[in-house]
Amino acid sequence: MKDHESLRKWIELANDFGKTKTPFLFILDFELKKPKIYALDNIPENISYKVNTRKNYNIKAKSTRKIVLHKSPILFSEYKMKFDKVMEEILYGNSFLLNLTIKTKIESNFTLKEIFTAAHAKYKLFFDNEFCVFSPESFIKIEDNYIKTFPMKGTINASIKDAKYKLLNDQKEMAEHATIVDLLRNDLSQVAKSVHVKKYRYIDKINTTDTSLYQASSEIIGKLPDNYHTSSGDLLISLLPAGSVSGAPKIKTVEIIKEAEKEDRGYYTGIFGIFDGENLDSGVMIRFIENINGQLYYRSGGGITYQSKAESEFLECIDKIYVPIS
Repeated sequence: MKDHESLRKWIELANDFGKTKTPFLFILDFELKKPKIYALDNIPENISYKVNTRKNYNIKAKSTRKIVLHKSPILFSEYKMKFDKVMEEILYGNSFLLNLTIKTKIESNFTLKEIFTAAHAKYKLFFDNEFCVFSPESFIKIEDNYIKTFPMKGTINASIKDAKYKLLNDQKEMAEHATIVDLLRNDLSQVAKSVHVKKYRYIDKINTTDTSLYQASSEIIGKLPDNYHTSSGDLLISLLPAGSVSGAPKIKTVEIIKEAEKEDRGYYTGIFGIFDGENLDSGVMIRFIENINGQLYYRSGGGITYQSKAESEFLECIDKIYVPIS
């Protein structure tokens, strides 16, 4: 999956930018077939980004209109075929956590660019009217030679009574979160020393067009060598795909994802971010809308374990179709 010419050139360029401490923007698709990299002072006009507080666009005025999304989900029977394939592999012992995703046709009163502008998120990207992403999830951050990752697993509607307690004490969510934390701790150990979990299952609140959600995350940290930036391209690729949007064990689980989903994810569940010459910040491309021949599709998914039920997992995919607002 990782050994083709465009990716090799991308790695070389990322390493070169790192060696010269040249700031750059990088965009990597899930399959690593269409890697993009741009010097930060030479970003094409059709690309807009926000990486935490750093962005390359201005908002003239906030829209007073409310974003409306009309969802036309796939049939449950279609989802269940994918789910059953995944569950079969889990019961064979080939995977114990797999992130299964679907795409849902949507109609909106906002254009793709208007949705991008209106959405509130830490990580936002608009790419040439092909797709936009407004993600709450960090991939990795590197500051002062410390690498951090923040796996995000587990959501619940904040309006439910005792929602935080229920989320933190849900057995399936607990097991799923523990699996991802263990996977990402191992991932970071490939490139860093003294890797440890700094914070475990803390709660963030996300406001959406329809409701509010609580989301559980953890923080894992490790120490990089002083010259990490000279091989920043190799470092990023070695950590992909992101564990929270693939599963465990990673290599076999990605094979099962291809069989079950039957199409490339493209930039959905890939990563993007910025190296500023010293530090690096990046996000996982979830909360993702793409434009295919003028039709908008919202990509969403969820973690499947042996405890999963097809009906509730399908509903979770549909519930995740929203635009976060401030």
